[in-house]
Amino acid sequence: MTAFALYRLPHQQEVTLVEQTTGDPLEITSLQNLNGRQGFVLAPFQTTADCPVLLIRPDRVQTFKNYALSIVPLLSEKSAPFLPVKCPFSPSKVPLFSEGRADYATDFACFHQQLREGNFRKIVLSRCAEQLFDDEADPLQLFARACEYYPRLFISLVYTPQSGYWLTATPEVLLECKDGLWHTMALAGTMKLEGDDLNGEGEHVQWSDKNIQEQRYVASYIMDCLHHLTTDIREEGPRTVRAANLVHLRSDFTFTLLDSARVGSLVQLLHPTPAVCGLPKDETYRFILEHEHTPRQYYSGFMGPLDLQSSTHLYVTLRCMQIVDGKYRLYAGGGLLKDSIEEQEWQETEAKLETMRQCIVTKKM
Repeated sequence: MTAFALYRLPHQQEVTLVEQTTGDPLEITSLQNLNGRQGFVLAPFQTTADCPVLLIRPDRVQTFKNYALSIVPLLSEKSAPFLPVKCPFSPSKVPLFSEGRADYATDFACFHQQLREGNFRKIVLSRCAEQLFDDEADPLQLFARACEYYPRLFISLVYTPQSGYWLTATPEVLLECKDGLWHTMALAGTMKLEGDDLNGEGEHVQWSDKNIQEQRYVASYIMDCLHHLTTDIREEGPRTVRAANLVHLRSDFTFTLLDSARVGSLVQLLHPTPAVCGLPKDETYRFILEHEHTPRQYYSGFMGPLDLQSSTHLYVTLRCMQIVDGKYRLYAGGGLLKDSIEEQEWQETEAKLETMRQCIVTKKM
């Protein structure tokens, strides 16, 4: 089975296929080793032997005019990664269930205690929900639905022998470059749109002090990182942006990378951002790895094309789903501050999980 990545950039119709036709993707032990390389990157929250940084070699790169038309030629390839995934168990209809509410409450209490004691300024708590699929799952159809439902988001379907299938619909840029202009963003704070607000872009949303403070933490961290390797830094925002039925606060940074060959070095500084980890970065990162119930794997890592067709588009892996062992595994998380309330944070993760759930529950196109 060959490794591939199929992706569509926000607000575009074009879909690009990056395929490695022989061998397995390169396993990279340090993000700095991305310096000077080319391909499609799939990086985890924590790099381990079981969950490495992967680089799909671009043996074949094809661009299709839109996501719907791309499905037809891919299905005609009859290549195993493009065909439906069979369920290894006896077919049965099993309702969606989540990681136990009690488990989340335990994690929240553990994480929140650190905030109350002043050890952290912010920390991100994530969770996983699962749904068994009956008979088979069709990754290409899921990708097409995500493209249709979420025109504002980066949509990607990735398969490698090491990682299996991952489908992502994410609003957050980690690092991108086109025509020599580099860009990243601070994306934090979340509210769900309801009622008449669904007809707009969230322009009438009133942000709480908690959300504003969380976003400022992320923006300040990114600015500090950029000062090490970049110049001509310009910050704009924050402003409200819509992602599916949610809105976030976003600040944008444009800059000049002092040495374009050192992309991996800048990514090493940025990842993981406080938007998926916390502050202080190193301390919250270690705490998450030691205390969170569910291993994140490639959730809250990043993925995207690196120096392909003269452009780079690396996105934080949010709103994602793993297809494995006859089940969908959906991931979501939220940033906690000292004044966070458990039930509100739980409901925020439920709202974020809906992005992938919508792709599952809708009838096939």
